[in-house]
Amino acid sequence: MEPMTPAKPSSDRTDDSGGARPLRADARRNRERIIAVAEAVFAEKGPSASTEEVAARAGVAIGTVFKHFPTKQALLQAIMKGLLERLTEELSALAAGSRPGEELFDFIAGVVEQAAHKRTVVTLLAETGVDLQVAGSLQLLRDGIETLLVRGQKAGTVREDVRLDEVLALLTGLCHGALHAGWDADLQRRTLAIVFGGLRGQPDAARSRGSIR
Repeated sequence: MEPMTPAKPSSDRTDDSGGARPLRADARRNRERIIAVAEAVFAEKGPSASTEEVAARAGVAIGTVFKHFPTKQALLQAIMKGLLERLTEELSALAAGSRPGEELFDFIAGVVEQAAHKRTVVTLLAETGVDLQVAGSLQLLRDGIETLLVRGQKAGTVREDVRLDEVLALLTGLCHGALHAGWDADLQRRTLAIVFGGLRGQPDAARSRGSIR
């Protein structure tokens, strides 16, 4: 496969830096379709999947992919940024919901459920070399998780000595396990019951099982 080369500037070209011109409607639809298809392809085959397959499944020419994403890394960054934004929206929705003190547990359970089916979730949470194009979104995600953690501690549903880095480490480990060990719904429920019991500081695992979702 020939290396990807940057496309020439175009009036319908954009990136995630916020400084490019707005896309025309047709170009925006192409870009959104490429990202959606790429997420499915990379979730199925991992980061080694080719951009040629993405273009074929999206029904566009490979040049159209290059125009929006001059490198595969740029495409992966767009996928990760979109996923981060969706997770952050979920955090905001939970924070405004009607389960005070339970939001953190709901969020963890939802992310683990996604990780059992989406390789991109695991790749994202384990990412250590995040560059500036997604770092801002990643910080928003961390801030959102910290907000739910603090709310849970104030409500008395989360132990006061639990720290954000510990929650992130648990979340990453759970996601890796859910994906690579192929956890079914029952194993997810039982594993999360044990983890949540530790976060709550409750010795009665049966009590925590009833509060996972």
